[in-house]
Amino acid sequence: MYKHLNANVIQYMALSDQERIQWINNPRWIGYPRAQQILKKLDDLLHYPRQARMPSMLIIGRSNNGKTRLIQNFAQKHEAQENPQGDFIIAPVLYCQAPPTPSESGFYSAILGSLYERIPSASTEAKRKRVVDVLRGIGVKVLIIDELHNVLAGTSIKQQQFLNMIKFLSNELNISIVGCGTADLLRAVAVDEQIQNRFTPEILPVWKCNKEYRQLLMSFESILPLKKPSNLHNSELATKIHAISEGTIGETSLLLNAASSKAISSGEESITAEIINTCGYLSPSDRTALASRV
Repeated sequence: MYKHLNANVIQYMALSDQERIQWINNPRWIGYPRAQQILKKLDDLLHYPRQARMPSMLIIGRSNNGKTRLIQNFAQKHEAQENPQGDFIIAPVLYCQAPPTPSESGFYSAILGSLYERIPSASTEAKRKRVVDVLRGIGVKVLIIDELHNVLAGTSIKQQQFLNMIKFLSNELNISIVGCGTADLLRAVAVDEQIQNRFTPEILPVWKCNKEYRQLLMSFESILPLKKPSNLHNSELATKIHAISEGTIGETSLLLNAASSKAISSGEESITAEIINTCGYLSPSDRTALASRV
């Protein structure tokens, strides 16, 4: 029974329909090949010996194509630990988000806030000193900055100042920086040749409807608690899912979540073309078109 499901998911089949629907919306991680390649390179950065010029990385991809989930997965594998010998925790990997606009002071506040540190109301210089002291104290090796393309929301001077700050932190602390964002991020770092040269871009491409995508759908099917197999990897259904979700893993997940919920509530217990048509999911293009008419 339930041979189409991962062994870890079968236990949830005893839940009520409503409980299964609620469980479907929990965050999940699927370690597809490209993600595993990038995780390996992140591990390489973590174990890179400290030196004057540390290698860094940019993770580039379309919105909702798995960037944030990937880096959060990496950060969770290296969560902060108590340090019985010191005043600081031990945190070799630190995740934070870039502020909405390129503000050095705002970024320092974001770092301190993520560590539950008191945020000084003093000058940017005071915040910078506190951030350097704290990051050195907790032993950071890799600093991950999500939404780094936000740097483009400022003037050219603000952009340069923000990039200079990133370069300063890397040089001062001998740490690797991992910036995540859309393709605009490549344009953002291009304004500084030194920054551009030390960041290796790693691309999360839009998925094509090929063997790898059908394998991804098989992985999704194995963790969706439906009583019947859906055979999502079959050519016709896979092509339909790919076309509607427009080739990103985040949209594929949203579509399959909606379709699974519909399959449970309707009693169908498998994802069919009709279920996909009636589950209420709107593609990114449909959402954009709808917003333009409001």
